[in-house]
Amino acid sequence: MINGSKRIAQPIRWAMVGGGSASQIGYIHRSAALRDQNFELVAGAFDIDAERGRSFGVQLGVSAERCYPDYLSLFEQEAQRPDGIQAVSVATPNGTHFAITQAALEAGLHVVCEKPLCFTLEQAEILRHLAKARNRIVGVTYGYAGHQLIEQARAMIAADELGEIRLVHMQFAHGFHSAPVEARNAATQWRVDPRLAGPSYVLGDVGTHPLYLSEVMLPQLRIKRLMCSRQSFVKSRAPLEDNAYTLMEYEGGAMGMVWSSAVNAGSMHGQKIRVIGSRASLEWWDERPNQLSFEIQGQPAQILERGMGYLHPDALLDDRIGGGHPEGLFEAWSNLYYRFALAMDASDRDDQQTLSTLRYPDIEAGVKGVRWVERCVASADQGAIWVDY
Repeated sequence: MINGSKRIAQPIRWAMVGGGSASQIGYIHRSAALRDQNFELVAGAFDIDAERGRSFGVQLGVSAERCYPDYLSLFEQEAQRPDGIQAVSVATPNGTHFAITQAALEAGLHVVCEKPLCFTLEQAEILRHLAKARNRIVGVTYGYAGHQLIEQARAMIAADELGEIRLVHMQFAHGFHSAPVEARNAATQWRVDPRLAGPSYVLGDVGTHPLYLSEVMLPQLRIKRLMCSRQSFVKSRAPLEDNAYTLMEYEGGAMGMVWSSAVNAGSMHGQKIRVIGSRASLEWWDERPNQLSFEIQGQPAQILERGMGYLHPDALLDDRIGGGHPEGLFEAWSNLYYRFALAMDASDRDDQQTLSTLRYPDIEAGVKGVRWVERCVASADQGAIWVDY
């Protein structure tokens, strides 16, 4: 089923903090948010260099007077306009996420924030309290969680097609930082600087992505304890890791493993998740996002294709084009931004029924990601010991 009508009644007046002309992630945010016309980009503080940010904003079609030098000016002056912004996306280095998101919530704005939401669980709890107190939506951009085959996997697991879940193997292990590229790439430098990146590099930067996919697929699993070992193979990155292995024990006895890495030389992206049950297994790889592998013990392996009528109805709701045509990152992000828009609109109308039916990476997902990174670091820094989750 091709869903070509993904619209809310009135576009949300939207701004960006960060995401300037040299920002890859900023382009992805805009492409996703604007695709279904549910957001209208009307303002922004796009760059730490105010003039460069203003020039870029004008290129995007934003009025020069609404291209601000910093996020505080953006929030303060937009609040004085009758047509001021209703939501903001935060696409800045990790070390700024908490302050910007906190200020946005205090200004009464909905927020879409890059992960990690912040550095510490204490900060995450502050943001969660603020979001609930102000009745504001916070979305976190675990982008591939918006892909249809993640919904298919969730439905198949819920229908007991795999049997008892025993193992969950996850990885996000690329090779683009297998050498000290930050020495000549300013866009990478902040990721390996503890002052800007926080207590981890790859655990927070890539490891939380497949972890959230597992939470979508397997909402019944709860982490009981974990053990993490992390390494800095490019020595100048220490104390931040560029590789980490995390072993997790779930309540009920299932086991999980996450490989987080930026030094998997030769790998393009390497984000995969494999769920292993007592009768069958599922595997999804983001470099081949339109195929879901389903392997029943003793039978030939099956490949389920995106967009086909044999899939679960929930996996067909987000189709944008017919089966056979590839959909990937931009479509998955667009699906998330559509859900963000639905949630923001419902929140503004106090439509609790709609809010109760929506699933997207929300403030709770952001808090869980921060908790996981914090516990991984605690385990690794004590010699890779088991720690309670």
